[in-house]
Amino acid sequence: MRTRGELEAEISAAVIRFKRDYMGRGPQEVRTFLVEDVALVRLRGVLTPAEQRLAQVEDPHRGRDLIKQLRVELIEHGRELLEQAVQRILGVRVLSLHTDISTRTGESVLVFSLSSDPVENDDRDLDRGRTGG
Repeated sequence: MRTRGELEAEISAAVIRFKRDYMGRGPQEVRTFLVEDVALVRLRGVLTPAEQRLAQVEDPHRGRDLIKQLRVELIEHGRELLEQAVQRILGVRVLSLHTDISTRTGESVLVFSLSSDPVENDDRDLDRGRTGG
């Protein structure tokens, strides 16, 4: 059985591949955190230079809203690919996918709600320093 860290690394790699192949550009940094039945993926450095300029126009709310709308639509159209990749890696069903992006920091998050914890309880307890009792 793969460790929590190995699963997290595989999800990060799959998200990078998706971003590069589907969206044309990958993030500068990706970290994945498995927390019970949730997979949280944090991406840094996701904005293109054009998006960075758009976020700084005279009416920054308009630019921000356009960027967020475009990014949400792109994820919606590629949702099935992302969900399939995560399901294949973790061996559990993805119930839902939520996303958001910060045009101020250039950071985005993907949150996958899972049907169950993909890591055995004993492994999870050891990873977090818990003891039985």
